[in-house]
Parts: sequence; C-alpha cells; structure tokens
Amino acid sequence: MKYRPLGTTGISTSVIGLGTHQFSGDWVKQFSEEDVDQILGAAKDAGINLIDTAECYGASETLIGKRLIRERKDWIVATKFGHVYKDGKKVSAWRPGDVVEQLEASLKALQTDYIDIYQFHSGSNEEFDTHGLWEELARQVTLGKIRFLGISVSHGLIKQADMRQLQQAKKVGAQVAELVYNRLERTSEEKAFPLCSEAQLGVLARIPLARGFLSGTYTPGAQFAEGDIRSKDGEDFNQKLLTETQEILRTEVPEGTPPAQWALAWCLKTSKVSSVLVGCKTPAQVVQNAAAANLSLE
Repeated sequence: MKYRPLGTTGISTSVIGLGTHQFSGDWVKQFSEEDVDQILGAAKDAGINLIDTAECYGASETLIGKRLIRERKDWIVATKFGHVYKDGKKVSAWRPGDVVEQLEASLKALQTDYIDIYQFHSGSNEEFDTHGLWEELARQVTLGKIRFLGISVSHGLIKQADMRQLQQAKKVGAQVAELVYNRLERTSEEKAFPLCSEAQLGVLARIPLARGFLSGTYTPGAQFAEGDIRSKDGEDFNQKLLTETQEILRTEVPEGTPPAQWALAWCLKTSKVSSVLVGCKTPAQVVQNAAAANLSLE
C-alpha cells in the first residue's frame, strides 16, 4: 500500500480507501456482521487505513462499529451528516441541533469517541449556509468529538460554474473535500481541483468505478435488478454509459490489467487525489482493489 498526505490535516491516508455505501443494501446484496468483519479485516491486512461511510447508509455505521471498537487506532474514519429518516424516508436535517443529534448517533453506532473526518453531505448552497451550522461544528471540534471537517460535494454542484462550497471551505473550517471523480466523470479536473489546491484541501475521490461500470463486469445489455440503485437511472442512460465504457476499456486499459485496478490507478495519476474510495462486496475484491496502489500508468 502507498500513502499520501490529506491536505493540511497531518493525516496520512492509504491511496485506496474503503467506501461502504454497499453495506446500506442499496445495491441489492445484504451484508451481515460477519461479511463486514471479513471485508474490514482484508482491508486492514492490505494496508488500507481509511473507511468512508455516512449517516444515511443504512446499517453501515453500526456494522463498521462492531469491528472498530476492537481496533479504533488503526483506522481513519470519515462519515457524514445532513440526513435523518422519518417514517422510513430520508429527509434533510441541517439545523445545528439536528446535526449534533446525528453526530451523537454516529458516534454511538461506530462505537467511538471521535470522528476523524465529519463531512457536510451533498447539500445545497442554501443548506450549507444554515445559520449556526458551522459554528456548532467548530464547537464539536473543540470538544474533541470531531478531528477535521469536510465537504462531500454533490454531483450536481460540481457541474455548476459557482463552486461556492469549496470557495468557502477555509472560512467554515473544512480541510477535506470529497468529490465524484472517475474516467467517465472528469468535471472535477477543471472546476473543483483548482479550488481544492487553492484552499489546500485534501481530496477524496468517490465513485471511482462509475458505480461498477468501469469494473469490466458489465457489458451493453446488462440489466440491474429492482432495488439496485443503478436501476433508478433508467435503462437508456445505463446502456449509453455501458457502451461508452466498453470503448474506454477496449482502447485504454493495458492488456492483462484488470479494468477495476486500472480505473482506480487512473484516478491516482493526479497527485491532487489523496485517496480513492471504492466499495467492495467480498474480501477478494478488497485485495484486488488494493493492488491498484502499485499499478503505474503512463
């Protein structure tokens, strides 16, 4: 495994991080405590030290907490805030009091006294400006419950000319930015990376496999089961993306290189990315993805 500094935090992160959205059940497969324990064990053995989760990833935080309590010092834990569930539906909750409740719930679920990176979770600019929000978060940093603040920028905002949240990062005390970045979605290069460099933000790249399309697992004609988050994008969109992906994999991936490893290494070609967050369904996938840390691309 290789490691890079995370902005000005003083943290050294593994260049491959473990994303955990898959533990939510949004990708059809349901994960047991044993499943997650084995995946985290494989990640640790591979030198991965960063786990990224969120308040709205179902049981993800709780499943992670079962292992985290045994080896807290071995992990950098990033989670997020801004959403709660009411009557089974996810709703936004950005008021300072609501966020403190979310923080306490995350600490309890993760079975820890502190969060390493606590991130604003893909909210609008109006929600970003919620009165008293960042002042309360600063207070929680002072209390030791949060080490560093971050901004997980929504996909939609990346495509806007005004990247206001990243521009305001220093002002609100954020030191980390989590961005969508992969071979199919490169808008961060032009709009977000320059702002992150200016503010000296550590960058976490999410969705590096483009929801699995860059893994080489799927070909045009593939169907996604009901309940799979990708089924919500529509068949026409998925087929267009699959066709585009096939051309990229055919023309750009060196012969004999696993497509998923290539896609992860592609994200790491730029030193602006501190770590690539990738989800895994099995311990074997963890090992395969971790190997991307040592794959050199021209």
